[in-house]
Amino acid sequence: MSEYYNSRRNRNLFDPKSDEPFRMSRSKIDLFMNCQLCFYLDCRLGVGRPPGFPFALNSAVDTLLKKEFDIHRAKRRAHPLMGAYGLKDMVPYEHEDLDLWRSNFKGIRYIHEPTNLLVTGAIDDIWINTVTNQVSIVDYKSTSKEEKVSLDKEWQVTYKRQMEVYQWLFRQNDFDVSQIGYFVYCNGKTDREAFDAKLEFDIDLLPYTGNDEWVVKALENIRECLMSPKPPKHALQCDYCAYRKSARDVQQGK
Repeated sequence: MSEYYNSRRNRNLFDPKSDEPFRMSRSKIDLFMNCQLCFYLDCRLGVGRPPGFPFALNSAVDTLLKKEFDIHRAKRRAHPLMGAYGLKDMVPYEHEDLDLWRSNFKGIRYIHEPTNLLVTGAIDDIWINTVTNQVSIVDYKSTSKEEKVSLDKEWQVTYKRQMEVYQWLFRQNDFDVSQIGYFVYCNGKTDREAFDAKLEFDIDLLPYTGNDEWVVKALENIRECLMSPKPPKHALQCDYCAYRKSARDVQQGK
């Protein structure tokens, strides 16, 4: 951790003089939407936000879900969850590039030529309607709470933007993408009498109707932000910026 704070990053930085497409991941787009100053410090100046710790249990759930859906994908049949929610014509989509699309370091990608940004995103899954031949983006989420899972919390706008960026990317790659994507949401049960080395989940399928019309405008704003020689203002609701300001004020005796 100390190495992270003792040096600025000097790679994967935007160079206004370069003609090479600049890689813009889905998470960096979301960072820009949350706080333009944090985004600028990261992508232009090489000072990223402190890294969070990995959620190993969430990653384990993702991995097991992928294995489970892949079993049904190989047999070209619907997963029982699809049938339980009335998606009788839906099956996991089989495609030679699926592993590439799932890779965090590659993902599905598209160069947005007006901004020269190489937009990338790594999906969890993709399903296809065997009648309409439209594909639907699918994202896995996991949590553990007493109330029923939903997409109603204000902070879950990040999930929605994530889905919409994926939908936009697949449309740019000439896929017929349904507006409706799905969140496979796993909620760990805490009402069992004992752990017994086993964690059980309720699994819900939450449909979400995406609207990716904001993506192009966001990319244009990102390009403008990166080209500016001066950092933008921070977002008023940004906890990271508020912390930096408070620490600076204290050190200056304010």
